Parts: sequence; C-alpha cells; structure tokens
Amino acid sequence: MPQTPKPKAVIYCRVSSAKQTINGTGLSSQETRCREYASYKGYQVTEVFQDDMTGKIAKRPAMVAMLNYLRQSKAQSCVVIIDDISRLARGLEAHLELRVLISKAGGKLESPSIEFGEDSDSLLIENMLASVAQHHREKNGEQTKNRMRARMMNGYWVFPAPLGYHFERQPGNGRVLVRSEPLASIIAEGLEGYATGRFQSRSELKRFYENQPHFPKSKKGEVTFRTLEKLLSRPIYAGVITRKSWGLNMIEGKHEPLISYETYLAIQSHSKALANAPARKDLNQDFPLRGFVTCGHCNQPMSAYWAKGRNKKYPYYECFQKGCEGHRKSIRKDVIEGEFESLLTDLTPSEDLFRMAFHMFKDMWENKAEKLKKLHVGINRELVELDKKIEQFLERIVETNNNSLITAYENKIEDLQSRKHLLIEKRGTSTQNSGDIKRVFRTAFEFLQNPQKLWLSDHLEDKRAVLKLVFVERVPYTRNEGFRTAKTTLPFKVLAEHSGNGMQMAEKKGFEPSRRDKPPTPLAGERLRPLGHLSADRLTS
Repeated sequence: MPQTPKPKAVIYCRVSSAKQTINGTGLSSQETRCREYASYKGYQVTEVFQDDMTGKIAKRPAMVAMLNYLRQSKAQSCVVIIDDISRLARGLEAHLELRVLISKAGGKLESPSIEFGEDSDSLLIENMLASVAQHHREKNGEQTKNRMRARMMNGYWVFPAPLGYHFERQPGNGRVLVRSEPLASIIAEGLEGYATGRFQSRSELKRFYENQPHFPKSKKGEVTFRTLEKLLSRPIYAGVITRKSWGLNMIEGKHEPLISYETYLAIQSHSKALANAPARKDLNQDFPLRGFVTCGHCNQPMSAYWAKGRNKKYPYYECFQKGCEGHRKSIRKDVIEGEFESLLTDLTPSEDLFRMAFHMFKDMWENKAEKLKKLHVGINRELVELDKKIEQFLERIVETNNNSLITAYENKIEDLQSRKHLLIEKRGTSTQNSGDIKRVFRTAFEFLQNPQKLWLSDHLEDKRAVLKLVFVERVPYTRNEGFRTAKTTLPFKVLAEHSGNGMQMAEKKGFEPSRRDKPPTPLAGERLRPLGHLSADRLTS
C-alpha cells in the first residue's frame, strides 16, 4: 500500500536586530521548537526563513521571500509555523496585514503557543494577543528611551560613536567615549583650522582631510561634504551633549572634547558668515599662489596653467583680464614663486629683534593672565545670575499655556545655557598653568621667526595658511618688476615698526615699510648683543 506523503510546512523565525543573531540564540531556539511541533504534527519542513528586524512593519526580507515561496509552491496549501504570535509581528496592523497575505499565498498559520481559528472567539483572542505584543514592544521602546535619556542627562553618549571616538568600558561608568588616535587629533586640527580661518571654506577643509592617510574616505578616495557637515555642526566634539527631540540641551559630557566650546561657536559663526576669501575650485598643489597674487596693472587675481611644449609641459602664471596692460603676458612659475620666497625671507626678523619682541609679547601675555585671574571673580558672579534667569524662565514655562511663549522661553533658556557653558570654559582657561602658556607661546613664535619654513611644506593647506597669517590682503605682482607694496598682519607689522632699519621687504620692488631713526630699545637690565642661531625653543626654556 503506497505511503501517504507528509504535508509540507515552512518555518518563520524573527529577532528584533542583527546584534541578536550574533550575541543570542533566539533564532535557533525558535527553529528547534517549531521543528519539534512539525514532527509532532507529521509535517515535512521544506524551508526555514529568518528575519533580524523589528516586528513593527510587515515588509521584511525573509517574510517577502516566504510569501513568494508559498505562491510558487505546487502544493495547494502549506503550513507556516511560528514559535509565538509576537514572532509574526509586534503590531496589530502589521499582524492583520500578514495574516491576509499568508492566506492569499496559500499558507495556513500554526504555532505551538496558540491555536489559530476562523471563528469569532478565536479571532478575538488572536487580535488581543497581537495587541498585547504591540503594547509590549511600545513599552520596551519607552523604557529603553527613558534609560538612554537618563544616561545622557548624566553626561554619557548613548548613540553610535562619532568619527574620532570609540567606546571603552570604564569601572563605575559603563561605556564611555574615548579618543581614537590619530584620527581624533586630525579632526581637531581641521576644526581648529576652520574656526581660525586657516581653512576659509569647506572645500579647503575637505582637501586637508583627504590628504590625511588615517582619515576615512569614500570608495573614490574622497571626503564627502556630508561628513564635513557632521563634523562642523555637532557640539559633541566640544564636550557638549544635546538631543533637542528629547528635551536635552547643553549637558556637559563625561568624554574628553576634541575642541573648546568657544571654537565650536566660532565654527558656527564661520559657517554662517560669507567667506573672506573663498577657496577657488582651480586651486591645486602646483600653483599655491593662484588666486592670491593679483596683476599689478589691473589688480585682478592671476590664474595659472600648464603650457604644453614640444617634449614636456611648462608652468606659468598669467593675467587673463581683457584690456589689461599685462593681458596674456606669461610669468614663469619658478620666477614668481622664487620672488615670493625671497619676500618671506625679508619678513624674517633679525635675531636681536626677535629676542626683544619675544620678551615684549611675553610681558603682555603675563599681564593678560593677571587680568584673567581678576576676571575669574566676575565670571562666577555672572554664572550665578545666569542660573537665576534660567530658573525664572523655567517657572514661566510651567505657568503658561501659550505655545508661542513656551517656544520663546525655551529658545531663551538655550541661549543662556550656551552662555553659561562658554563662561565655565573661560573660567577654566583663566586658571591654566604656565606650562600651557609656554607651549602656545613657543608655537606662535616659531612661525613668526621663520614663516618660510611653513611655506616650504608639501601640503597646500600649509602654504595657504602662510598667505592668510602673514598678509592682510592679496599681493600685487608686475611682470619684470616684481611684487609691489604688501600689507602684513599685525604681528609682522609690529615687528617691522620695532626694527631699527625697517623690514627690508623687497625694497627695490616698491615695498615701503615704516622706518625709525633709533635702534630698538633694550628691555630693563638687558643688553642686545649678537646671539648666533636663536630658536623659539631656546627662548622658552
């Protein structure tokens, strides 16, 4: 007598996230229980479908694949086994939708936990259980959100680590953000440069990050503007945690910031303001002076290009302004850039002048430090006043039902909290130790002592930084005559004014620095004398 074939069945399993498939055994446990049920019922399991996503929605990869399998099955009907009703869906709407789709595809739903039926009582129980599953999911979501919000209120970041950080477990603190080096320092340098004007535009900042081998890039080897937007707009890099959708604003984080809050505010201001000298799309490593040097006849920025010769290409700078006396009169790259290097050499102060200026600026720095200590008292007083104002606005929010007033009060509180955080940061800066002062002081004077050193860097960003740190505006250049009068920034201007014979900035080419009849006056108790090779390191030691 021929044996009757067993009815066919498929198994559907689901967990809420991909993480559960790695760290848990939910899928295998569900499959084992469903196979036990199939064996008891005498079913032949032909396929197993597994999903690792929320049950809130009906459209899931494995669910779609199972429905297609049921439609293509030659059998008129096929049993669909699930471990529990919550594995099918965690929402009443999704549950009802899937019940209809499974039925239309030729499937019959069964479970070892519940008996599905088509009578009114069975449907009522089924819908109640589906509603309970939905409530359980929503309750879990609320509890998870509340725990995450409470942890953020304590200063801990609970979302994926931002670029430049990673999580580490610390005793008593749990998972805490820590710096990921060298990426954290690279990000900090870029953000500081954008805030101070070293990078005038996002395009320049983009090129800086693309030149860093440790900075992550796209498959095309580029840093996207979306990545830049995240870096520039997130206060977490300044040590501040904010989540406005959760009502959290200006919470001091437990992690180490990459930049100061003052720098963060400068970045926001820079992003909103018009660029002083926007980066040109045609700037490149070959022509660092392109767009900065202007034609001495028409004062329009010069362009640059590679001219094709018989055997190789030749680099030139040139004015393309029609009607200009210098129109289409090319200037060799080595000529104009060589004269520019000579210009920077002429800006280098003598060793005697550099030593005198060092002590002058050091005295100014120490005087400023004394004033900052006095300012500390004023900051504390203002912080007390800010706390009172914040408390007053909070009381007003509680007392009013006007949505417009509530929004206005909340915005005002946000401004006051931002001011408070800035003052707290300044208070810490005003008490910094002398070692930090020397470090900052030495770095600045190393550049003042020899700006040409940074210009000789292989990085275009460093060369562009020299242009912005040394000169107030673009420098005119005339073919066969050279550079004309240039306006320098305040530090170089001060050094020139204290020079006994003036800064000889390409004097034959038309520079007109101020001159003094008397030599520089030594500091009290000090006599200027030849010093030989003098470095900023020796000055600060």
